[in-house]
Amino acid sequence: MLFDDRLATVLRHRATGGRAVRTQYRQLLDLLGGAQGISEEHGGDPSMTAAAYLRLTALSDLVPAAERARIITEGGKRIRNPRLVDWFAQAEPEIAASALARSALTEAEWVELIPGLPIRARGFLRHRNDLPRNAVAVLDRLGVSDRGLPEPEKIPAEPVAAPAPIAEPPQARPLETAAARIESTQPEEAGASGIGDLVRRIEAFQKARDPSEHGKAADRKNQDGAGPADPRLPLGERSGPRLGSGFPETRRPPLINFAFSTDVDGRIDWADAPVAPMVVGTDLVARHASNTTAAKDGFAAAFFDRRPVRDAAVTLSGAQRIVGEWLVDAAPRFTPSGGRFEGYLGRFRRPAENTAQDRAAAQADRIRQLLHELRTPVNAIQGFAEVIQQQLFGATPHEYRALAAAIAGDSARMLAGFDELDRLAKLEGGVSEMEAGEADIAAILRRQSEQLQTVLSPRVARLATDWALAHAVVEIAVQEAELLSWRVLATIASATGAGETVKISLTAQDGAMCLRSALPQTLATAKDIFSTETRPVGGALSPGIFGAGFALRLARAEARTIGGDLYREEDDLLLSLPILSPVDRAFSSPDMSGAAGDDLRKGTAN
Repeated sequence: MLFDDRLATVLRHRATGGRAVRTQYRQLLDLLGGAQGISEEHGGDPSMTAAAYLRLTALSDLVPAAERARIITEGGKRIRNPRLVDWFAQAEPEIAASALARSALTEAEWVELIPGLPIRARGFLRHRNDLPRNAVAVLDRLGVSDRGLPEPEKIPAEPVAAPAPIAEPPQARPLETAAARIESTQPEEAGASGIGDLVRRIEAFQKARDPSEHGKAADRKNQDGAGPADPRLPLGERSGPRLGSGFPETRRPPLINFAFSTDVDGRIDWADAPVAPMVVGTDLVARHASNTTAAKDGFAAAFFDRRPVRDAAVTLSGAQRIVGEWLVDAAPRFTPSGGRFEGYLGRFRRPAENTAQDRAAAQADRIRQLLHELRTPVNAIQGFAEVIQQQLFGATPHEYRALAAAIAGDSARMLAGFDELDRLAKLEGGVSEMEAGEADIAAILRRQSEQLQTVLSPRVARLATDWALAHAVVEIAVQEAELLSWRVLATIASATGAGETVKISLTAQDGAMCLRSALPQTLATAKDIFSTETRPVGGALSPGIFGAGFALRLARAEARTIGGDLYREEDDLLLSLPILSPVDRAFSSPDMSGAAGDDLRKGTAN
């Protein structure tokens, strides 16, 4: 299956009755509950997936919670989509319990999902005895050591003798007196870590914070170096069990995304529980309420038109965890009866910090998608032209057969151009590599230059070659080496004018071969030879349908993929490729092992 449109088919139908509502709820659960929902590689649309979750939310209002829980557990269904598990974990307790009991995630998915689950949902996992080991370890670190609340520690009661009355000095303050009385009832081993120490530190903290009574004395003490400048309470400095000791003393993890809904005025009226106190009441469209045409905010502009939004930039202010830039994906809500507007439902997410390589890969992916859309009609045109030209369905006049042959040829050239565009996009995006192997590119260059010389002779033009390097073995397949060398030599030969001589030399420098070629006059005048649209002088040679600049750019991408480069140096074009030495070739050979390898090492050393 190349394109999966099942989700679109389900969403296209409106559930109008009780039975239809439950049927569509089951269908969406089956489609979204797969390993990754509807895969984007098979035609999945992220906006369609977001619409499916919105439809699930709407259907949840029409199906009782008990019946939804039964639908989740019926038929032995297993939920394998972490996003759907997280979505169910935010729902009613019986829904969350059923979903977590029927979830079948991988170990890595559990480890990533558990810290973001609500505390109540983590508690439901105590019923699972089949969780992966690392998932159980995450629960332990989160304080769910037995996946349930621990029983209180039972301490046997021991009789403690009542302390004798202590004569309190009149100047003693009530806090000191309480500390003395409390310490007198503590066991000996408590020592300075008992409640008395806590009381004394509280008093010291109050002294440091109260300038009217203790400020001057505290300043003098700090200046003399006799005490700490910032008294701290004894909340975990000492070893021993304490509440939450498994957590590192760090800030909470950054907030990446959260769900929300707005009312009819564009004000957030609901959000995920951890974020709700920080965002509920925020007005997302007030700045542009008077003039929709002046709306700079993508969400505000779509809000007034009641349109779905995707990747709308919104800036939030307030608490530290939410302040900054966000992207919003949301869709409008309407009442089932009457179609009255009820607001928006969607999700805030932080913009991804894409690296240059990520952006190049994304651009390459968009180009490949475009080429896929272009190949389909061109393939169809070529197929129909060949049917006519070969008279597969009956006799055809020769004139039409000639036209069909020309169309088929043009289609073949277009498809070849699409292949070159696709190859360049993959190489520059870092998603493709050259086919591995071994090829003597020096021999390939000599052979191709001789072939090109026969084409240049009628123009009284020639390639003056100087092959100082007899052999140069590169780590790519022979076919890849032939394509790379042909792109360079054919581009130079096609740009060579009548009576022009181009000098070409091949040498070795620092473990690499260096092909140096003088630029023909038509290329030497170009400011950037990798973007020039220079076309061949004659029709016998052609570097490609996109011109010399594209051919050289593709050759540069191929050279860089194997660690080389293609660049301009004044009026020369240089191709540099790393070559394999005889020793490297011997040790990389699968037949070279054992004593043969030892003999070769000795010979090399000698």
